[in-house]
Amino acid sequence: MVKGALKEYGVSCELNLVEGSMTVSTTRKTRDPYIIVKARDLIRLLSRSVPAPQAIKILDDEMQCDIIKIGNLVRNKERFVKRRQHLVGPNSSTLKALEILTGCYILVQGNTVAAMGSFKGLKQVRRIVEDCMQNKMHPVYHIKILMVKKELEKDPALANENWDRFLPKFKKKNVKQKKVKSKEKKPYTPFPPPPQPSKIDKLLESGEYFLSERKKESKKWQEKQEKQAEKTAENKRKRDAAFIPPEEPSRQNSCEAEDKTNDVAAMAKSLKEKAKKLRKQKFAENINPEEYIAASGEKPSKKKKSK
Repeated sequence: MVKGALKEYGVSCELNLVEGSMTVSTTRKTRDPYIIVKARDLIRLLSRSVPAPQAIKILDDEMQCDIIKIGNLVRNKERFVKRRQHLVGPNSSTLKALEILTGCYILVQGNTVAAMGSFKGLKQVRRIVEDCMQNKMHPVYHIKILMVKKELEKDPALANENWDRFLPKFKKKNVKQKKVKSKEKKPYTPFPPPPQPSKIDKLLESGEYFLSERKKESKKWQEKQEKQAEKTAENKRKRDAAFIPPEEPSRQNSCEAEDKTNDVAAMAKSLKEKAKKLRKQKFAENINPEEYIAASGEKPSKKKKSK
């Protein structure tokens, strides 16, 4: 396929499978001298895993290619992989959007990004890739800007005007990173730390090293007896705690109860007085004024005193 495509432009191609190399050269039938440069670009694209049918399109006069090196832009491997994934996007959605808006074919492979298209599109792709890998701007924001520019191109009235007022402006947010706790450095001393004492050194300090076997055994037995006595005393204390009677309520509690009863009695008394007042008010409201006047006009009959 590649040989046939190059033959049309008068370029011969040789593939060496032993060395793993491919050479292109002009022939007497070659008319365009620049086609040899295009053939070189074809080999570069094929080496970057670009499919052969797509790579052959580079031989057209309007098609150009650009291989962007991204391996040296990020030192940390994890950050490099993460930012490269931002360029591709979920299910290659970001890459497809960039291809549609720039009109270029883009392939992310290893430490390089291969792009094919017009000069204007290649310039946009290079800027987007570098901004993404240097963490200046996410590719999604570039996609939004390109979409706005594409809509503005349709309006002939805005052809000679500045488009900065229409383009969205994105501010970089500083994400708080976890502070790494730095260990305090100890003062430098040229002397090594003192060696830890061994078991024999400890026995020599306590004097047990010079004791006989019989005395050592008796000392161990004595220590064992002491530990057993402490444990039995603790268990007995725990058993006796279950038989300790609970504390009786103090006098303060009885005084508080009496105060409560007094308060209840005072409240009952005040409620009774309020109820009496309410009854008197209701009785005064229910009196008929005519009956009251008639009753007051009649003089009360005096009882005769018996002599």
